[in-house]
Amino acid sequence: MREGLKNFEGKRKRFRAYFVRFGTKKGYKGLERTILLKYVEDVSTNRLVAEHLWFNLTKGFAALDLKEGDQVEFDARVKRYVKGYKGYREDVWKPLELDYKLSHPTKLRKLTYSHS
Repeated sequence: MREGLKNFEGKRKRFRAYFVRFGTKKGYKGLERTILLKYVEDVSTNRLVAEHLWFNLTKGFAALDLKEGDQVEFDARVKRYVKGYKGYREDVWKPLELDYKLSHPTKLRKLTYSHS
């Protein structure tokens, strides 16, 4: 569980993280593009709140033209969700558990630029 986010449930805060890579996930309309951010920290305290987080590739993130290692800042709301396997297959077992995520990222800003 992301304990660093637990105390801020429902609140909107400013965060800073490093861009790692793009990815995809299965969605309602087929494959959806995602991004992976690591070392997510609360800007007000400089405390690590999550080792990594996945986000949908929103227009805001896409406009930043992110490269591996770029640092980004953004505002987001802390939300609770249930993770784990919710299907019916007998050969898959991943218990359901409560965790926290960041949603609705806004005011995105790229802070550093990678040297490629």
